[in-house]
Amino acid sequence: MPFISVADEVAKKSFTQVENKFITKYMPVLDPTAVKVYLFAVYLYQRGAAAYTLSDLAEALNLSEDKAKDYFTYLEEFELVSIVSASPFEVKILDAENVYGTPKKFKPEKYADFTKSVQNIISGRMISTNEFREYFILLDEYGFAQDALLMIINYCVNLKGTDIRLQYIKKVAKSFAEEGVTTAKGVEDKLSAYTSSTPALIRLFNAVGIKKKPDIDDDKLYKKWTDALGFEENAIVAAAKQFKIKDCLKLDAALEELYKNRRFDVKEIESYCKAKNSVVALTVKTAKSLGVYMSDYTPYVENYVNVWCNMGYSFDCIENLSRYCFMNGRNSFADMDTLIKALYSDGIVADESVNEYIEKQNADEKLLKELLAACGLTRKLIPWDKSSLENWRKWNFSDEMLFEAAKLAAGKANPMAYINGILSSWKKDGIFEPSKLADTRTPSAVAQSKPADNLHAQIEQHYYDLRHAAEARAEKATAAAMSDEIYGKIKKEINELSIQLAFAEISDPGKAEKLRVKLNVLEADADKRLAELKIDKADFTPRYSCKICGDTGYDKNGRSCECMKKFIAEFNS
Repeated sequence: MPFISVADEVAKKSFTQVENKFITKYMPVLDPTAVKVYLFAVYLYQRGAAAYTLSDLAEALNLSEDKAKDYFTYLEEFELVSIVSASPFEVKILDAENVYGTPKKFKPEKYADFTKSVQNIISGRMISTNEFREYFILLDEYGFAQDALLMIINYCVNLKGTDIRLQYIKKVAKSFAEEGVTTAKGVEDKLSAYTSSTPALIRLFNAVGIKKKPDIDDDKLYKKWTDALGFEENAIVAAAKQFKIKDCLKLDAALEELYKNRRFDVKEIESYCKAKNSVVALTVKTAKSLGVYMSDYTPYVENYVNVWCNMGYSFDCIENLSRYCFMNGRNSFADMDTLIKALYSDGIVADESVNEYIEKQNADEKLLKELLAACGLTRKLIPWDKSSLENWRKWNFSDEMLFEAAKLAAGKANPMAYINGILSSWKKDGIFEPSKLADTRTPSAVAQSKPADNLHAQIEQHYYDLRHAAEARAEKATAAAMSDEIYGKIKKEINELSIQLAFAEISDPGKAEKLRVKLNVLEADADKRLAELKIDKADFTPRYSCKICGDTGYDKNGRSCECMKKFIAEFNS
């Protein structure tokens, strides 16, 4: 049977609720009559007895009104109640928040002179008993001498005014205590040292329009900037102006950035900020040209545009390339980065060489579109088209000869492959001018002149063309997904964990299982992000035109696929 139980009749009656921590922490040390006063006050509140007065409470507990007031004042010292009004007398019941030990009762008479001095310093408002108790804690628990704490309070009042709040004073006092400065001499020396940097801080604040007086936190930062980071006053002012900063914490971050990039002189800072602002502006322009939305330009600056600038590409050049990329379906920073790295590897960096490249590419694309039209095709250009054009030019065929071949290829099942066959035959026979095509202008004549050994090459090219087109579409879909910052980050984590899993499966089965769980979560996150981007995951896998052979021409048994037989029949028709 439990130590304490209640009858059923008791359980059905109403009760007054009291915090458990009041019973366990406060009640053992409080004056017994004060406990009565507190419990009766809680009872009145929970009962909703709004009409009760101090007189009613005093009468119920057989006390005088003055004595009842004394007990409420006593409870206020423990922060169990707060006297919110002396006339009429009103009390607010507080949370019994001192959970971790016996509450401490301070004797006001011990601090009589101190409390008078504090009230004289903070003359803009009346100081409550609770606030005095906070000062007593600073004196007793943090070890401040009374004169030392008075000096700190006086400093705070001079800085913030006579209506200063308690929390600011506590913050400053605790910062002193953290440095072990709790004596009057220590506080005086620290404030004196602070005063020595105050003029510089005032000049800084005036120069950049900071509308406040320097405080001890500002002083700490200023000493860091000048002593630890090595900035001179004019450099600090220049940094604040260049970064357009009116906050010391933000200025601290800016100076850390300059320190990291070894920019200390005023001219170095101005040059750095000018370049940085210009690169940011260029990044924004590039995003607009590509049609990319940026919630935060920082990663694009660091991972792409800054890299391109460091490779030697001018701002104008990057803008031109961004427009070129957009017009050619490379609508992401990742796609543009791939192009620029390819150009860089070929030594195409200077504005003139890049412009020549763009002009040549535009001319080639225009020619290819016209050739496709001559063949009777209306599809978009694919990478294989450009590769074919490069080969035809290596074979020394003019544009005029290409159009002659395109006319003959019109209506064929695979016109571009047919053009390759025709040009290959002409190359073998040394036919490079239209005037030498007298006997070979008709499709039938060309078909008859095709060497038998050219068929194998045409089959290989046909299936390469099909595979390449399918794989190019898959690569483009993958690149579009990877250009998304969120999906790209998730995919990178998946790849890293997959590598860890491969090793763990060999050496640590327990770890491997945990990694599988993480991978499953990441895969689900990746699928969710793809759904938000409206990208089909299936598009990452090439969709071959023939599901039997996968656009190789041969089935799983190594025999010629039906699609190959059909191609050969059409090719020879």
